[in-house]
Formats: sequence, structure tokens, C-alpha cells
Amino acid sequence: MHVASCGPRDGKPVVLCHGFPELWYSWRHQLTALAAAGYRAMAPDLRGYGSSDSPKGDVTDYGSDRLTGDLCGLLDHYGYDQAAFVGHDWGAIVLWEMGKLHPERMSSLYNMSVPLMQAPSAPIALYDALFDGKFFYILYFQRVGVAESELEGDTRRFLRNMLYSASGEGMALGASLGPAPREGTGMLDILREAPVVLPSWLSEHDVDVYTRGFDQSGFFGPLSFYRNLDANWERGRAIAPATIAMPTGFLTGSLDPVKLMMPGAAELMATTLPDFRGVTTIEGAGHWVQQERPDESNTALMGFLATLD
Repeated sequence: MHVASCGPRDGKPVVLCHGFPELWYSWRHQLTALAAAGYRAMAPDLRGYGSSDSPKGDVTDYGSDRLTGDLCGLLDHYGYDQAAFVGHDWGAIVLWEMGKLHPERMSSLYNMSVPLMQAPSAPIALYDALFDGKFFYILYFQRVGVAESELEGDTRRFLRNMLYSASGEGMALGASLGPAPREGTGMLDILREAPVVLPSWLSEHDVDVYTRGFDQSGFFGPLSFYRNLDANWERGRAIAPATIAMPTGFLTGSLDPVKLMMPGAAELMATTLPDFRGVTTIEGAGHWVQQERPDESNTALMGFLATLD
């Protein structure tokens, strides 16, 4: 596992878990801010991403048991019994599962973008019914090889368009290019084409960093996170959400497409989690909230961490 770290070695540990399609680099603004505040900040490339190992043999290598096991192994390697965990997008999903499977390793949990989800049944069948005949990216990702072929065929264009489309600037133009049929539609068909001049928070250098990471790892691992949704649901279905009893907070952007797809989900956490300390919404921010609005995101995160002292 490749881990970017900074801050004093005797500082309180904070582990930052990225989402899709990202890398440790997604936390570049938080790593330096946490270090300056005296924390020991660590941002791994999750299994299948960037410079971390990317097993290609079996989709089950990317289940919640393996991914949370990696994070326990990270703590073991550095000699920590517990750490404060921070997640975004798929990193948030992994940490919700960590809170169920290994709550004793988490001193606190602060997630971004993806709230705690409590599907009444295995999610893929639900998505299949909800998007009957229509394109939905999670369903598109299920068949091994199909999305890999498209995304690896033009990695830089995909990443550039994905980062723009789900950002506050892209979402301000509308959630998508409109409904598309399931058959014959790919990711590049439904994403907005990024402008020649990118938003101020995203540089061509940033896109280059992500592109090199995915050129190195490929997309089998990252897409296989999605292919384990049903298995993860089955693994955790009998574990009460109240097991996630550590201090917990949540951050989102007002234009995050996940927020638009899951209205009220963030507020529901207040009635489900024993020590939920509130939701912060950054107006005008999209899905990549900690990159789009680093100062406001850092203020919210540091404010949460301060409540733990």
C-alpha cells in the first residue's frame, strides 16, 4: 500500500481515504493543513489505485472485508490501536463498512459526499428496477471488461470530464446531458465535455497526476469496488448502524450529485448514529468538495476534530 504522510510522528493519527476516480492526491490540501495543526496525516492509495497493489484476478479482492482489512493493516504497520478516519465518496463507503466491521479501530469518523446508506435489499437489483432500460453508471460498471475498455481507451479525457461534470461548475449547468438508454451508452456519452480552461480548483497538472495513477493501475480494481455492492450489503446487513458509535460528522456540497440522488439521507444519520455531530453543507460546491473548496472543507474538518479533544 502506498501511503502519503506528513506531520509530526507523535501527532494524533488521521487517515484520509479517497474515492473514485481519485488517488491519495485528492487530499493534498488536507494533508498539509492537518500536519500544520499537529496531526500525523496519512492518505493511502486504496487497493487497486495508483501505486498500491492492484490484484487483477478476482472481483472479491475488492470487497469490504479486504478494503477494511487493508486499513487495519495500515494501523498495525504504524503501531496505532486507533485513528481518526476521514473518507470521501468510495472512501466514505469503505469507512461506513469499517465502522461496522472494525469499530474498535476508529476513534472518530468524518465522511464526505456519501452518507450512510441503508438499502432494504441487495442494491444492484434495486438500481436495475429504478433505472429500467436507462443508463446508470453503477449498473454499467458491473460487467467486467466493458467499462475498463472504454475508460482505459481515453483515460485522460474520462478523468478530465468526470472531474468537471460532477463539480459545482459542471452541476450548475444541470445534472447530466439528459436520460440515456442503457444499451449502447458509455460513460463518455453522459459526461459533459470539460472546457478548454478548467475551473480554478483543477489544473491540467492535477489531471496529469490522476492520469498517471490510472495508467499505472488500470480500472479493474477501482470498478470492482462497485461490483461488490451486493456482497458488502450481505456482509453487513445484520450489523446495526448503531455499531457506528464513535463521534461522527459529515460534509457535502450543495450541488453534489449524490446529495441530489439521496435527499434527506444526510439528515437521517442524525437519528441513526449514536454520536452524530452534524452536517456541514458548502454552498455551490459539487462532488469533489475537499478539492473544490479546501479552505471551507478544512475549517469544517478541523472544527470536528477539535470537538474530540
